[in-house]
This record gives sequence, structure tokens and C-alpha cells, in this order.
Amino acid sequence: MNRKITRRSAVALAAAAPVALATRGFAQSPIVIKFSHVVANDTPKGKGSLKFKELAEKYTGGKVKVEVYPNSSLYKDKEEIEALQLGSVQMLAPSTAKFAPLGAKEFEALDLPWLFKDEQQYAAVMKGEVGKWLFKKLESKGITGLAYWDNGFHMVSANRPLLMPADFQGLKIRISGSKVADQYFRLMGSIPQIMAFSEVYQALQTGVVDGCENTPSNYLTQKFHEVQKHITVSNHAHLQYAVIVNSKFWNGLPADIRGQLDKAMDEATDYTNSIAVKENEDALAEIKASGKTTLTTLNDEQRKAWKAAMEPTFKWAKGRVGGEVLDVLTKATKV
Repeated sequence: MNRKITRRSAVALAAAAPVALATRGFAQSPIVIKFSHVVANDTPKGKGSLKFKELAEKYTGGKVKVEVYPNSSLYKDKEEIEALQLGSVQMLAPSTAKFAPLGAKEFEALDLPWLFKDEQQYAAVMKGEVGKWLFKKLESKGITGLAYWDNGFHMVSANRPLLMPADFQGLKIRISGSKVADQYFRLMGSIPQIMAFSEVYQALQTGVVDGCENTPSNYLTQKFHEVQKHITVSNHAHLQYAVIVNSKFWNGLPADIRGQLDKAMDEATDYTNSIAVKENEDALAEIKASGKTTLTTLNDEQRKAWKAAMEPTFKWAKGRVGGEVLDVLTKATKV
């Protein structure tokens, strides 16, 4: 009889323990946020995630511990969003194109070629109603959007000069998975190949793919420029990330801690976006100084030819991402 009571008491105590821990403000151990991403620490996103870690731990007085896992050390591109939904990681910063497989295809509209005039316009659009409207599309997927992080405009590369659309003919170009990017590269005559970011260097080195598109900071830190003879500074499309968190985890946090983390994220976002332009400028200068590749910037005639070749992407995209998001973006970018 005594044994039964003891066992029952033990079960009751065990059941009460999590509640007791919660009501004591997580005093026993810090809340751990696993923040996984696929790029290097010395990129804008890498530096942003480390800045968030620093500020989150500071503002919560150590009640939150942020563990940053860069360079696909925890999950690759295709695995990470599922890992977030399952709660294996709490925070990610994927490129916005990665949301299409979840059913949030509207995000792919951000990959449209020649959509944003410059960095200032991109920042204004994403801080406004467009950014909020897009994040609402993730709520039903168990994902909460916290911020958009900038990584600048794409360059494109291969082992031959890419100056006019005809130069792309037959080239296998690595893309991250965006159907919009798939479309505009097909219009240029190339064959897009979806591939995890962590596999790109070796694929370029061995000729599995002929070229890729990315920002200067990613080219430099991943050493893509060392295995590509020619890089075109085209600025044909923009690369941005969305910092996202598992909704169940986020909503389960005490309100005061969530407020402190919001503050940390706001400041980390301002920091990341402020360094993105300079990081890319510095990376471009370093790539040029390395002498390992030939850098060419499109002239007006070449840019006009690229725009004309890629223009049908907009008409195609309407059937893919829907007219509503295109209307919202067109209105925002025409201001």
C-alpha cells in the first residue's frame, strides 16, 4: 500500500515539475534557442545571427542562451524548415524562396528580376505593408516571421564571360530552389539546377554545374570566385532572408522574455541591414584584388538585353505566385 502511494506521489511530483519550473521563470536553466543557417559567420547573415545572440543573452540577463550553427553544420537547406516545424531548431534565416514548398509561393515574387531599383527601395518595401503581408502567409504553417535581413543583389558566374543572354546557352546554373529564378535562367537559355548551398563550391570545381548566382559576400566567403573564371556584376535579382521562429516555441515564452528578444532582433536587424551593402562592396574589392577571376559590370546595352530576355518572367509568375502579391509589390516599388 505504501509503495503505491509513494509511486503515485512520485508521478504527481514529476507531472508538477515542469509547471514549477515555468512559474519560477526558468531559473534552473536558460531557455535555449538553436539558430541554424547555411552561410559563413563572416557574411551579413552570419554576423547578424551572432549579433542577435549577443543582444538576446544581454537583454534577458542570461535567461536565454542562443546557440548559432552556421555553414549547414546542423541542417542543409532542404532540411532546416522541417526541423523548425518539428521543434528540432527554434530559429532560422532562410532565403525567402524556401517558403514556396510550404505553400507560401507569394514569397517567390521577391526573386523577380529587376524588381527593386536599389537597396533603399528594397528596405522601404520590406519594412512596410508588403513585409507584414507576406509574414501572415506563414502563420498557418506554425511559423512566425520576425524580420527580413538583406544580403544585396546577385552576381552571376561561369567559366566563360556572361555578357549577353546568348552567353548563357546550355549552361547548367545552380539555383537555391526559386521557381522564379528557374524561369528567368531558362529564358536566358541555361539549365537551372537546384542544389544545397553547402555543395556549390565542389559542384563548380568539378563541373557538375557550370555557374551560379549569389551575392559578393557569399562568393568571397565560400570561395566561389576561385573556381569560376568570370563573374558578371549584374545586380539582376535581390537576395533576402527571413528570420523565422517556431510559433509554438515563441508563443510559449514568457511575455517579458519575448519582449526582450523582440528588442534584440530589431537591433540585430538594423545592424545586419546596415552592414550588408558595405560587406558586399568590400567582398567585391577583395575578389577583384585576388586576381583569381575576371569581374565585369554590365553596361547599359547589356543590361537592356538581359531585362528584355527576362521580362516574360513577370507574366509567367502571375500563374505561379498569384496576381495579388504582384499587385502589392508593383504598387510598393512604383512609389
